[in-house]
Amino acid sequence: MSVHKDLELHAQKQNQLYKKFVSLDQQREKYIEEAVALCKEGKEFTTEQINEVTEQINLLANQRLIPTRKLVTPEMVREYVESLK
Repeated sequence: MSVHKDLELHAQKQNQLYKKFVSLDQQREKYIEEAVALCKEGKEFTTEQINEVTEQINLLANQRLIPTRKLVTPEMVREYVESLK
């Protein structure tokens, strides 16, 4: 019986970890979209918030089967915006 409880607890922890990852990944995408929009308008932007969330994601990834994410540089955003033209 305790094996079943252990498995259930493990599954709950995995589910919580995955939900946190999804939330952080969505937040990261939002920040990326904001940086891209500002870059398209020729306005100043920063990748600081993107990379703060990326670091949090990568800390989670060290714990389990969560994919890591790359840090984003302003040059990466500019290159992406240029590729859209």
